[in-house]
Amino acid sequence: MILEPGAVAPDFDLVNQFGQRVRLADFRGVKPVTLVFFPLAFSGICQGELCELRDNFAIFDDATVELLGVSVDSKHTLRAWAEAQSYEFQLLADFWPHGDLASAYGAFDEVAGTAHRATFVIAADGLIVSSFATPRGEARPLERYRDALAML
Repeated sequence: MILEPGAVAPDFDLVNQFGQRVRLADFRGVKPVTLVFFPLAFSGICQGELCELRDNFAIFDDATVELLGVSVDSKHTLRAWAEAQSYEFQLLADFWPHGDLASAYGAFDEVAGTAHRATFVIAADGLIVSSFATPRGEARPLERYRDALAML
């Protein structure tokens, strides 16, 4: 079960697709964050979802929200995918310990060894203001993001 609104967002220290460290604590008191967990880079539904976020990036930018994608892929895989799809937001590697961050948010699929499709909108104070997930094989609708960002 994914973390619910009102919970304190677990901190993290991961590398992005360029090997740069990204910590949730660095955004605390500065700006909200949207964490978008997805199963795997280069997979159909994930690519469709992230391309839709890329094409509608203004909804995050206008709300001054940092958009962070997270998967169990390596930073190398995430970099190749981000370059191929022109993603301008950061993709974080929850590679090792494998799925540790997804587990902390209740979004790790133990059977598949990947993250569930789960999203968390985190206010600048570190509290989760919205969280939602979809079943395996089902994309998250863009309207859910709009509704979640409106809660900030």
